[in-house]
Amino acid sequence: MKLKFYKYQGAGNDFVMIDDREKTFPISTELINRLCDRNFGIGADGLILLQNDENSDFRMVYFNSDGNESTMCGNGGRCIIRFANDLDVANDKMTFNAIDGLHHGIVDQEVIRLQMIDVNEVEDHDKYLFMNTGSPHHVEFVENVEDINVYKKGKAIRNGAPYFEKGSNVNFVEVMPDSSLTIRTYERGVEDETLACGTGITAAAISAYVKNLVDKKDIKVKAMGGDLSVNFEENNHNFVNVWLNGPAVKVFEGEIEI
Repeated sequence: MKLKFYKYQGAGNDFVMIDDREKTFPISTELINRLCDRNFGIGADGLILLQNDENSDFRMVYFNSDGNESTMCGNGGRCIIRFANDLDVANDKMTFNAIDGLHHGIVDQEVIRLQMIDVNEVEDHDKYLFMNTGSPHHVEFVENVEDINVYKKGKAIRNGAPYFEKGSNVNFVEVMPDSSLTIRTYERGVEDETLACGTGITAAAISAYVKNLVDKKDIKVKAMGGDLSVNFEENNHNFVNVWLNGPAVKVFEGEIEI
């Protein structure tokens, strides 16, 4: 069987995209893992199905590269906004359902804007913060983030207390002199550092504001794969109208035997 696929990336966070409106994709952990494999497959941080949805323009179903369905992916969400627009499934303004609920998306020329879920609980610990921005995120502020061994340290935190079996994504963040952020992220499910993580970038921006490390609510964030921004509103310690903004582009399309 030949599978039609599309490859998209947002700030280097790359995804195999499947138009699954007819629900013909044979979901299996082994197949998804093989398609995402960078040596024996297409190569990607994850795989995303675009499916029909009764209550919105479409539904996003996201799988990590290990083949397991996962929580929300911010850059994947921005990529599926571009994908849906390219397929004429949706106009420049759209709504779609994902595992964490309804999202709004906007295509503004080169910038793809994704409205994230509200963040109503932020755990502010001495050495780190933790929150759910659609996926769970541990955030640590560091100096000289480029010197961090993200794989080794991130893996230890991801599997350690208090996360254990469920695990957490782990972000190391440096506040720059201009109040922008530089971030590196270890992603669970990928089990390695990725070039960008949208939900992690969102968590980092909110964390910097909570810690009074920045005094604005429109924050530029530099990931290894590119530059993004996050803007939000604060309402009685709740973070609402949260938007993740940045590029998302089609890389190529093709067919693969499965």
